[in-house]
Amino acid sequence: MRALPNLRRIDLRRRLIAAAAVLLALLAGSVLSASAASAEVDVDDFDYSSWNARYEVSLDDHGRAVAHVTETMVAEFPGSDQNKGIVRGYPERYQGAGLSLSIRSVTDGAGRPVPYETESDDGVLYVLTGDDSYVHGSTTYVIEYTMRDVMIAGGETGRDEFYWDLLPLDSTQAIGSFRADVVFDPELAGALTGDAACYRGEQGSARTCSLDGPADVDGAAMFSVSSGERAAGDGVTIAVGFEPGTVTQPESRTPNPLADIGPAVVAGGSLAAGAGVLGSVAAFTRRRRVATGVIIAQYDVPADMPPLAAAPLIPGADHPVPAQLVHLAVRGALRIEEAPSAKGGASRPSLRLLDRGAAASDLDLRTLDALFGGEKTVRTLPAKSEKFSGRMAKLLDRGVEDAARRGWTTKERSPLAAAFGWISAGLLACALAFLIWSISLDRDTLPLAVIAFIVAAVGTLFTLFIAFARHTVLTPDGARWHEHLMGVREFIRVAEADRIRMLQSYEGAERRADGGVDTVLLYEHLLPYAMLLGEEKSWAKVLEQTYADAGTTPAWTDAARGTGFALWMSSFSSSTQSAATYSSPTSGSSSGVGGSTGGGFSGGGGGGGFSGGR
Repeated sequence: MRALPNLRRIDLRRRLIAAAAVLLALLAGSVLSASAASAEVDVDDFDYSSWNARYEVSLDDHGRAVAHVTETMVAEFPGSDQNKGIVRGYPERYQGAGLSLSIRSVTDGAGRPVPYETESDDGVLYVLTGDDSYVHGSTTYVIEYTMRDVMIAGGETGRDEFYWDLLPLDSTQAIGSFRADVVFDPELAGALTGDAACYRGEQGSARTCSLDGPADVDGAAMFSVSSGERAAGDGVTIAVGFEPGTVTQPESRTPNPLADIGPAVVAGGSLAAGAGVLGSVAAFTRRRRVATGVIIAQYDVPADMPPLAAAPLIPGADHPVPAQLVHLAVRGALRIEEAPSAKGGASRPSLRLLDRGAAASDLDLRTLDALFGGEKTVRTLPAKSEKFSGRMAKLLDRGVEDAARRGWTTKERSPLAAAFGWISAGLLACALAFLIWSISLDRDTLPLAVIAFIVAAVGTLFTLFIAFARHTVLTPDGARWHEHLMGVREFIRVAEADRIRMLQSYEGAERRADGGVDTVLLYEHLLPYAMLLGEEKSWAKVLEQTYADAGTTPAWTDAARGTGFALWMSSFSSSTQSAATYSSPTSGSSSGVGGSTGGGFSGGGGGGGFSGGR
C-alpha cells in the first residue's frame, strides 16, 4: 500500500515529460515552417510598371556641370508581406572624380515624404526606402537628388560630353514603360555640337536606340528617350557632345604628374635601391677576395687546412662534409667501406676509424669525435637522422669559426650598401607621404599609392636588414689563401700533360720525383678540394685513369671495387650530403571615354547604379 504514492508520482512525471515533448515538437515545427517561409521570400521578386526620370543639367558659378535629377518609379509589389520598400543605388564617383551626390527627398505619388535611410558601401550610395511596415501593390517612389561634375572633357572625341547611364544595369526588376528627359540649360544648349547617340542593352552592348531632340524649351535643349517593356538589366545610355572647353573639370580629372606618376617612381626607386644594396654587398665581398689578382696553378694544399676550414674561403663551396670525410680517408685517419642494408635494400657508406693520429688539425679531430665518439670504431652513415645532420651542421659552424680564428675571415659592413639603405628608407618616407596625400585628394590614384607604399615597405625592410648587417668577408690573409685554392682549381682544370710538366718543374721536382705512385698520392690529396671547387666529377675521372695507369686501387676505400671510381664517388658524395643535410618533412613547415559620335555602348557612362527590393 505504501508504494501507491510513488507510482502516482512516476505516472505524473511521465505525463509532464510527454507534454513537454509535444510542446517542443510544435515549437520546432513552427520554427521550421517560419524558416521555410522566409527562405521562399525574395525581396527582389517584383517589377516596375513605369520608370520616368528627368535630368536638368547646368553649369555652376565655376563652370562645372551639375545635375538635378528626379526619378519617378512605380513598383508593383505582391500582396503578401514581402517588401518594405525599394533600394536604389547610385555610384558616388565618375571618371576619377567624386559626384558630390546629395539625396534631396524621397516622396510618394502625392508628394508625401517617404521614410528612407542611406548607406555608402564600396563607392555606391544606397537609398533604402520604407520602415518596418510592409508595402503591397502599386507603390510610387519619387527620388530627387543632385550631382556635380557629371560631364567630362577631352574624351575620345576630343569634345566635352554628357555620357550617362539612365537605368541601373545591376537590377533584377523588369520595367513596363520607360521615359527619360535630359534638359541642358541655355548656356549648355548653345555649345551643342549636334553629336548625340543612344545605346541600349546589357553591359557592353553597342545596340543603338532612338534619341529625340534637341527640342527647344525656353532656350534650353531637351533630349528624350522612351520605350515600352524592358527586361531586368536592359540599360539605356545616352551621349551628347559639346564644344571643347564648355565645362570646367575638377582638379582630380586634370593631369597631375606628381600625384599620378610619383608613387610609381617611388616604388621603382625603392626596388632600384634594393638592387643597389644587393649589388653593393656582392661587390664588397668579391673585392675582399682579391689579394694579388693573379691566379697561379697550385698542386697542393697544407695538411692543416682541412676542407671544413677551406670552405668559407670558397664562394658556394660544394659538399664540404663529404669533402671532409674523403680528406680524412686519404690522410689515413679512416677508411670508407660499404655496409649492406639490414632490410636488403641499397648499401650505405660506412666509415671505419683507423688512426686518430693521422688527423692533422683540431677540425679533423672534432670530425672524428662527431663520427665515432667514445669507443666506437665503425659508423654507417644514416639515410634519415636529424641527430646526425645536426652534428654535421655543428661541424660546418666549427669550420666557419676556425677560418675566423685563423684570421682568414672577418665581419664588416659595406659603406655603399649602407648608403643605399638610407636611400631606401627615405623612399619609404616618400611613399608614406604620397599615401597620406592621395587619401586627402579626390583622385583615383589611391590604389597606386597603396601599392607603392607596400612595395617600398617590403623592399625597405628587406634591404635594411642586408644594408646595415655585418657580412663575412675575407681578410688579406684569407684572400691570399683564396687565390691559392683558385690556383688548385686551375691545376685541376689543365690537361694531364700540363700537370705532369708542372710536377717535373724545378720547384715541383723536389717534392714529386716522378709521375708514378707519388702522383697518385698527390691527386688523392687534392680530391677533397676538387669536391669543394665543383670539380669532383672531372677529378674523379682523372683519378680513375691514374689508378689504372699505375695498376693500383685506392687504399682508403674498397667500396669502389666492381664499379668505376668516378661513378662510386658521385654516389658517395650524394648520399653523404643527403645524410648531412637531412631534415624531417614535418619540421619548420610553415582614360577618357566618348560615345556621342558613335562607338559607345550601354553602361559606358556615369550613373546607372543598382535597383532592388527591401
